Amino acid sequence: MVRDLLQEAYTAMRHNRRRTALTMLGMAWGIATVVMLLAYGDGFGQACAAIFANFGTKLVIVVPGQTSMQAGGQKSGVEIRFTQDDVDALATNLPQITHITAEVGKQANVQYDTRIFSFSVSGNDPNVFSIRALKMAQGRFYNMEDQVQRARVAVIGSEAKEKLFSGRNALGEHIRLDGLSFEVVGVLSAKMQEGNDDINRVVYIPFTTMGDLKDTHYLGSIWFTYQTPEYERLEPAVRTIMATQHKFNQADRQAVRVFNLMMQVHQFEIITLGLKVLMGFIGTLTLGIGGVGLMNIMLVSVTQRTREIGVQKALGAPRRYILFQFLAEALTITFVGGVLGVILAYVVALSVGRLTLYSAFAKNGEAGDIRLIIAPGTLIASTLILGAVGLISGMIPAFRASRLNPIEALRHE
Repeated sequence: MVRDLLQEAYTAMRHNRRRTALTMLGMAWGIATVVMLLAYGDGFGQACAAIFANFGTKLVIVVPGQTSMQAGGQKSGVEIRFTQDDVDALATNLPQITHITAEVGKQANVQYDTRIFSFSVSGNDPNVFSIRALKMAQGRFYNMEDQVQRARVAVIGSEAKEKLFSGRNALGEHIRLDGLSFEVVGVLSAKMQEGNDDINRVVYIPFTTMGDLKDTHYLGSIWFTYQTPEYERLEPAVRTIMATQHKFNQADRQAVRVFNLMMQVHQFEIITLGLKVLMGFIGTLTLGIGGVGLMNIMLVSVTQRTREIGVQKALGAPRRYILFQFLAEALTITFVGGVLGVILAYVVALSVGRLTLYSAFAKNGEAGDIRLIIAPGTLIASTLILGAVGLISGMIPAFRASRLNPIEALRHE
């Protein structure tokens, strides 16, 4: 029976080739639109993920501030100053922490040969490499041995390397930081950089060695990464620990500023989800237009074949056979149009390539641009939408055909 239905559907479509081709084209355009819009939503989500991955996602930065509330007999306006004891307190009381480092920075005159520039110098523990999601372009990052020995070694950013050394090799060379000689042991890969951000001009040195350039008793900030899905609880936990250490009101948000990048990641995930839903809705409306065209064509086909339907019913064809006959024709047109539409979507996605987003206002921001990514989930969602539209568009004409009175159908001219 299925073979007979498909054969009759093929015969009917072949008899009206132009009409069938135009209807398939409408369905193909509709499904291609759905696939490309959903792919755009996926591409936007991955672009946002790449941007945050550049800086580290499960990352918390704790910066000292100034109290704005009275607590423990102390007046407001007291300056909070971090020490190594605060790093130890956080590491001890927050088991979720995977890596933590103190940070002390300063602007220093960096000199190589006759070239002198003012760059940021950052003193950190060696695990800052994973905390700040750094990547090496050349050489190595300093290690715990360098830290213990207070070695005068430096790892420089990509832009710092270009300004100091141009195209020459930097590894093994010595630069002077405020007059002190440091050996360059590594060069970092370029990171995404917005505007005048000096992220690629930073010079990293061991925290202990930073003491040769600046007093490191008081810290500039504390950075740490963590492993827990309950990232919302980290900020109040950090404030509680710091409030205990420095005797300020833990509700005082000005005393200690806590930046959790996962909060921004979560916000962008919500935006991305909303964008995907909007894109899917717009694509479904576009595909719905193709479905209306399919329904109209099938209704015309029912009208043109009314006498044929009457003959089939007079010969004993059951109602369900007539219904499935027209439904098979509609679904065949939908299926072929869908395949053509998916192929068209792949061709467009490959042709368009990268759509400018983050690179429009950030250096080295190509990874944050949008690419039309046709994921398996996109194809599944598009297929379900296509199937629903094709089924609804085909059912109405099929029901109409199956309910025709055979006597009235035979009289039809």
